[in-house]
Amino acid sequence: MSTSAATPPQTDRAAQTDQAQNTAAGGPRGPDMSRVFETIADGHDYAVEDLDGSIPVELRGTLYRNGPSRNEIAGTPFAHLFDGDGMLSQFTISCGRVHYRNRFVRTNHYLGERSAREPRYRGFGSQRAGGPAANAFRTPSSSNPANTSVVLHAGNLLALWEGGHPWRLDPDTLETIGEEDFGGTLKRAYAFSAHPKLDPVTGELFNFGVQYGPRTRIRTYRIDRSGRLHHLQPVTLPYPVLNHDFALTAKHMVFVINPLILRLTRFLTGFSSYDQALRWDPSRATRIILVPRDGGKPRVAECDPFFHFHFANAFEDGSDTVIDLCRYEDFAIGELLRDFKGKSEISAHSSLSRLRVTPSGGVQQSELCPFQAEFPQLDTTRTGERNRYTYLAARPSGPGYPTAIVKVDNDSGRSSSFDLGVGFGVGEPIFVPRPGRREEDDGWLLSLVYDGASHRSRLYVLDARDVQGEPLAVAHLPHHVPYGFHGTFTARVAAT
Repeated sequence: MSTSAATPPQTDRAAQTDQAQNTAAGGPRGPDMSRVFETIADGHDYAVEDLDGSIPVELRGTLYRNGPSRNEIAGTPFAHLFDGDGMLSQFTISCGRVHYRNRFVRTNHYLGERSAREPRYRGFGSQRAGGPAANAFRTPSSSNPANTSVVLHAGNLLALWEGGHPWRLDPDTLETIGEEDFGGTLKRAYAFSAHPKLDPVTGELFNFGVQYGPRTRIRTYRIDRSGRLHHLQPVTLPYPVLNHDFALTAKHMVFVINPLILRLTRFLTGFSSYDQALRWDPSRATRIILVPRDGGKPRVAECDPFFHFHFANAFEDGSDTVIDLCRYEDFAIGELLRDFKGKSEISAHSSLSRLRVTPSGGVQQSELCPFQAEFPQLDTTRTGERNRYTYLAARPSGPGYPTAIVKVDNDSGRSSSFDLGVGFGVGEPIFVPRPGRREEDDGWLLSLVYDGASHRSRLYVLDARDVQGEPLAVAHLPHHVPYGFHGTFTARVAAT
């Protein structure tokens, strides 16, 4: 496997050289990257004037990004990164220009804690003051911060979180409209996960939610092109777990259930937060569940235990099902998410890996790229079918924030990268196809990057055919955007 690294833009070279020399000499490792989690002011709305290079005229549409952007209460960090209030960033791109707008999602959590001195809601990692009695049988769904992902479907812009309903916003102004229950078809007790998948052939959106109780079930959904939600078959699990994502093929909804067990009694009785009630159990296998989209009995296969958050893609290959995901050996990443404002050097290496599930239940595993990598993306018009290219935010060596955008050729095993180096935090790279393109990688990669030295963020536009080359454009924001999770691009140009 070969890797080529691009030379960073001229404005970054001196800083990168100084940082590299300091690191080699055993000195500072660059700027304090924990500042990326500082709260940002609400309500920015401006045309970005500081632009290097030129944005292709054919690149038109809107990039939405979501992430926790108020990560503290009364100056004290939340107990977990997943508890921060969600904020949408909107990058409207048209006629070679970029317009930026941001708004916090006006959830109950955001409104209820704006002037609070301590947590009023029980979150993923946060507990209310008062011990078990104040937390018992209060679920995080009521504190839904809507901070993980965003999707635009059937004209509805939805901010998504792990354990509750979506929150709907105006796709132009980002004003919060309210919780979305799809006309009452999504019951209060049902969650709607942060990673829906769009079938590019039918235009339908598929998703799931984990429901805890006497039996733990995965509730599965299909949202048609008009925005109506339909319930599909539920899947019963042998024990309660955390499950963040799924994959979609032409035939199946694919779930990979890692042995990250929720000690439900401890959580429900208020003795610990959801996060504190999770236990990694390597004595159990990782279970792969293939749920037929049109009904029927799910197929189950097992393999050695590992952990993952995110899928890249999955597809049917003859009678086999192929699954690409970012694979961790265990749940060490959990410690980093708790210590998100610290300076932990805990290693939590994940790499892009492939599973092949055979009709007999066998599972073959292989590595597609060895880099420490996360936030896998692809040309989403190929969701559910074989894709040649996967794009990742990666760290080519050592622990720390992703510093590179990596393109992996799944056929040849080769990879190429654009690496900014120490002092930068690279976000999820979103692929945007060029209108009328013929090749899978003919398009652009959009990634929001944090520059720790200046405490500012930038939007990078790369040619997806030549990732290692100089950026086509870099839009410099006059402020930082807190490090977020996921985004989506739509050809719809938001009103500015």
